[in-house]
Amino acid sequence: MNSPLRNILATVSHHWLPLTVSLLVLVTALSLWPLPHLPEVPGSDKTHHLIAYAALAFPVALRSPNRWLFIVMAIMLYGGMIELVQPFVNRYGEWLDFFANTAGMMIGVLLGRLLRKLDSNAD
Repeated sequence: MNSPLRNILATVSHHWLPLTVSLLVLVTALSLWPLPHLPEVPGSDKTHHLIAYAALAFPVALRSPNRWLFIVMAIMLYGGMIELVQPFVNRYGEWLDFFANTAGMMIGVLLGRLLRKLDSNAD
């Protein structure tokens, strides 16, 4: 694996906890912020969900690729709880959002595991 990518993976793997906590706070805030106060962002909200949950899962999966089942279950539970709470904060909980969250999380987990495997095979 080339050196710049290896350096990025090492940095993400080393700082996985503060990165994951920061992303968790950001995703929670954006998911529960009342709708009238959110800025307009181009693109589908399902795409935003997919990207956010892929980013959330990636550092944990990169750091602990063998704990993928725990990562999947924890992030699915988190995403489901967010969707259940949203109606109480002037938002809409949707099944399609939950599915987009889950798809994004799976992409993040698979990408983290794949890159970790490629990195270990490069040695």
